[in-house]
Amino acid sequence: MSASSHPRLARLRRTGMTEADTGVAQYRYGAVLLLVICVVVFVIVVPDSDVTRAIAFALVGAALVVSIGTSRERTVVRRRRILIGGSIIAVVTVLTAFGALPVSITFAVGAVTTLAVPATLAGGLLRLVRERGATVQAVAGGLAIYLLLGLAFASAIGFVSDVQNNQFFSQAAHTTASDRVYYSFTVLTTTGFGDFTAAHSAGRALAVLEMLVCQIYLVTVISILIGRRIEQSRS
Repeated sequence: MSASSHPRLARLRRTGMTEADTGVAQYRYGAVLLLVICVVVFVIVVPDSDVTRAIAFALVGAALVVSIGTSRERTVVRRRRILIGGSIIAVVTVLTAFGALPVSITFAVGAVTTLAVPATLAGGLLRLVRERGATVQAVAGGLAIYLLLGLAFASAIGFVSDVQNNQFFSQAAHTTASDRVYYSFTVLTTTGFGDFTAAHSAGRALAVLEMLVCQIYLVTVISILIGRRIEQSRS
C-alpha cells in the first residue's frame, strides 16, 4: 500500500511537512512492546516484595506514558495527560514501595493501569492501520496489547486471591507475582502445563475468561495484522 493512497500522508508530502511539524506524535508502539516484555521478564525473575511490585508498576506506568505521548492527540493535550498520568503513577509507585497501600488495592490499581495501556493504544493503532496499513509499528502495538492482557489477568488473579483470603492455586498455599504471571501466560497461550491449577470456582472462571478473550484476540486482531503485513511485504 503506497503513501499516495493515504490522503493525509499525500498532503504532508505535497506541503513538505513532516508529522512532527503538525504537532502530532509519531507512532512508537515498538517502545511500548519493549517495556511490556521487560515487565513480564522482571516480574517472573525477581523475588516478590513491595519494592519489586513498585518497580513493575512503574514499568507499566512508563508504557502508559509512552502510549499517551505517542497518541494522535495534539501536543498540548498529550503533555497535559502525561503530566497528570505521570504524577499519579509516581505517587502510587512510592506508596507501593513503602507498603503504604493494601495489597488488594495494589493489585486492583495495577490491573486498571495495565488495561489503560491497550485502551490508550487502540485508537491510534486503528488509525495507523487505516492510514498506512499493517506496518511494523502496528504489529508491535497489537502484540503489546496481547501481552498486556496477560499482565492484567495476573493482577486480577492477585486481587481475587487477596480478597478471598484463600489460596488461589491447588498446588500452593501462597502465590508470588512470578507464579501469577507464569500461570496467566500459560492460560493466555492455552499451554496448560498443569503445575498450577485454580483451586476454586472464581479462579476457574477467571481462567476461562482469559482463554476466551486472549484467544479470540489472537485469532482475529493479531492474525489479521500479520496477514496484512505479509501481503504488503509481497506487494
